[in-house]
Amino acid sequence: MKRLSILLILIALSLSACGRKPPAPLGADASVDNVPSILGSFALNATDPTGEQYGGTLTITNGDKPNEYKFQWLVSGGIQEGVGTLDGNKLTFTWGSLAGTDQEITGTGEYTITVNGELYGTRTIDGLDQPGIESAYPNPK
Repeated sequence: MKRLSILLILIALSLSACGRKPPAPLGADASVDNVPSILGSFALNATDPTGEQYGGTLTITNGDKPNEYKFQWLVSGGIQEGVGTLDGNKLTFTWGSLAGTDQEITGTGEYTITVNGELYGTRTIDGLDQPGIESAYPNPK
């Protein structure tokens, strides 16, 4: 039942990515001493290292240690999880796909946080030279 639910979520995300509008412009970078909260759910617009566009959802929660954050990406093609830290307005992380998903891949990334709480930056895939580009927009609460 859990696998069916995940499959249905992935199909819905794949279909919602079709005909997607271009992402909204990002706000200015947040100052390093006044960063908005990054906890919550984000709509994701991205281009992978091969140039293919994708969308999905990114959720960020508190980690187990001070200044640590946990990430979960639900994107067409799989579910990935990561952990990272915040330094000023830069969020750096490592990530990997969940075991048993379509692809088992890992990598690193770095997002810059804007004054509007948006995230933008790169996410690498281990073994590939070029990073992917991602922008994440806070979902309304």
